[in-house]
Amino acid sequence: MGEPAVSLTLRVDNVSHDLVAEPFELLVDTLRDRLAKRGVKIGCREGICGTCNVLIDGDLVRSCLVLAVQAEGREITTSEGLGSRSDLHPLQEEFIAKGAIQCGFCTPGFLVAAAALLAEQRSPVGRRDLADGLSGTLCRCTGYEKIVDAVAAAFTRDGP
Repeated sequence: MGEPAVSLTLRVDNVSHDLVAEPFELLVDTLRDRLAKRGVKIGCREGICGTCNVLIDGDLVRSCLVLAVQAEGREITTSEGLGSRSDLHPLQEEFIAKGAIQCGFCTPGFLVAAAALLAEQRSPVGRRDLADGLSGTLCRCTGYEKIVDAVAAAFTRDGP
């Protein structure tokens, strides 16, 4: 006999959601299927590609490796929660300005990873350090140069 479903409250992008989840339901599935957070992509389901990156209490995590029940009572931020259409996050602006979006599949994961890196570093670092900091997120289209350009530009802005 399977485990019973669990009632939980998830706070995602500053909004609380009450829902019922299966005990072994992955956070990535909850975010995409139940909360329509389509910026959270499903790439590998093994924690390798980073397309499902989210912040949980400010820490970068792969949502395909976290159970929804493990996120109970924690603050989850997706790429959609970084900014809005009328008030883009500096990273979003720089990704657009630098053409760092190509096909766009990996872009949300990179935005979240870069936001974590900016919060951690709080001051500009060299391109090599930026590339290393983003290395856990994979892209098949860009060659990473424009992504690193965009993150570097966001570091030099006032108050990312």
